[in-house]
Amino acid sequence: MKLKLERKIRTDQSTIGELTIDGKHECVTLEDVVRDKKIKGQTAIPAGTYNLVIAQSPRFKRLMPRLENVPNFEGILIHWGNAAKDTDGCILVGQTSSTNFIGSSKKTFKALFDKLQAASKAGEKISIEVG
Repeated sequence: MKLKLERKIRTDQSTIGELTIDGKHECVTLEDVVRDKKIKGQTAIPAGTYNLVIAQSPRFKRLMPRLENVPNFEGILIHWGNAAKDTDGCILVGQTSSTNFIGSSKKTFKALFDKLQAASKAGEKISIEVG
């Protein structure tokens, strides 16, 4: 399964993007600001391709999609949330977007997580390209 996150709208507070799975639109995303120099908890991850695994999250106390081997970042997840204050470097998912905000996040996360978990349980390799 190949996920692709295309960053589309950048403001001084957040980055809005589109997430596709195997070339098909899945949802919108919200991340922190893309910066050349990392500011802890306020910077989007670097562009690149990462393996994605389903792993236990100490923060959320449940299984979550986790990106592996992100340079200079640890614990990068895909999860629910509405604004940059909710991300801490992670990728938030939703169905609607406006300036620095995404909506229907929990419902969107559940649908996405179900797909990712099914692929993982089937032994399918999952990757995400962030650009």
